[in-house]
Amino acid sequence: MVGQPIPSSVSPLRQDLFLSIEPITGEMWPGVQTLPVMDPWTSDGVHFRQAGIPVYGLSDIFFDMNDNRAHGKDERVGVREFCEGIEFMYRVMRTLADK
Repeated sequence: MVGQPIPSSVSPLRQDLFLSIEPITGEMWPGVQTLPVMDPWTSDGVHFRQAGIPVYGLSDIFFDMNDNRAHGKDERVGVREFCEGIEFMYRVMRTLADK
């Protein structure tokens, strides 16, 4: 490991964000729940949070749990899942931009 880890505060949970995202999730994937999770990896968000700016991530691509090739030599995402992810993010961004 190079250097020391840089700790930062956790971004607060915001009910208004969930209320904006849940209807879109329900339209695109009926029965799928919107849940808060803490990812075990790192991102550049640490620098924003240290500056007092909350950072949130959003996962929008489904994959076969038995065929997870994330970060492997043959990493891939299904075409349908990729296109659905783009549509989902577009809808979320439009919804949040209108607020």
